[in-house]
Amino acid sequence: MKPIKVLVVDDSAVVRQVVSGMLAESTGIEVIATATDPLQAMERMKVQWPDVVVLDVEMPRMDGITFLRKLMAERPTPVIICSTLTEKGAKTTMEALAAGAVSIITKPKLGLKQFLTESSDDLVAAIRAAAGANVRRLAARSAAPTHVEAKNTADVILAPASGRAMTQTTERVIAIGTSTGGTQALEEVLTALPGVTPGIAIVQHMPEKFTAAFAARLDSICRIKVKEAANNDRIIQGQALIAPGGRHMLVKRSGAQYYVEVVDGPLVSRHRPSVDVLFRSVAKSAGSNAMGIIMTGMGDDGARGMKEMFDAGAHTVGQDEQSCVVYGMPKEAVRHGGVREVASLEKIPEIITRYGR
Repeated sequence: MKPIKVLVVDDSAVVRQVVSGMLAESTGIEVIATATDPLQAMERMKVQWPDVVVLDVEMPRMDGITFLRKLMAERPTPVIICSTLTEKGAKTTMEALAAGAVSIITKPKLGLKQFLTESSDDLVAAIRAAAGANVRRLAARSAAPTHVEAKNTADVILAPASGRAMTQTTERVIAIGTSTGGTQALEEVLTALPGVTPGIAIVQHMPEKFTAAFAARLDSICRIKVKEAANNDRIIQGQALIAPGGRHMLVKRSGAQYYVEVVDGPLVSRHRPSVDVLFRSVAKSAGSNAMGIIMTGMGDDGARGMKEMFDAGAHTVGQDEQSCVVYGMPKEAVRHGGVREVASLEKIPEIITRYGR
């Protein structure tokens, strides 16, 4: 099998050196070149085109977002954003994701070398996922530690669902889980929904400080209200709540009303927030009064939780392979037997709207 060819574009010599060094130690990955800015990168790409680009955002001569848009318009290529975690950087990275970036790796201003070394597993996994990404989908939308941690299940946050269907309520809950490629997919789905859509709870794998900017951006372009979830927020018609990065989000029930609980806790399926945690909580609290939707993303987070929703009587939907950027999470959900309906990304808003009626 041919190695994945990677181009690293960053004005920091430390980033270029450390990233190139650790990727050189990874089987099946080859750094073909590094560049200090996008203009130099374009010259290098004339010689050899990469399979994946690792790209900084703020650089001299041309910023990363402008370069990303140019790349996606002219020759779509998987791009991983490696961005500094600041308030401004979060908003900038949201623009990058909207422009077609596959995923983001956050980097601090201080302790950069140590951070990159400790996050080598995350970066390698992101590069492998990006290399297999459906870049056509991204182009259309754009017009951690070195040791392996134990892979926890949702048991570390809450007990398994009983499997009993809940008593019918007038209010309904829609739970959505997604990861790689999910920012673009969520934008396509949420912007197509009417204001009378049932309340939505969303887990998008995203680091701390990014979810607020992501929610604000969606809120500015959607007919429904979109916000980063806060503890005890009610799930109400015409509003989507996005789990804050770095914390789990559970759906709870009080009488006939639903609300969210935002909690700390261990990683579940190597994620926090975890889709498995959200889906299990919906299975326990809403049962047949809920719909679960699992969309593009790598790994298997959400597959077990969706099966629990299925067993509790919820209507469950998995995005199809053709419309996914990475067909990982939906594939695993199908394999676990938790998906009632498979649908393209374009059809999901229609399914949600029909369910709302």
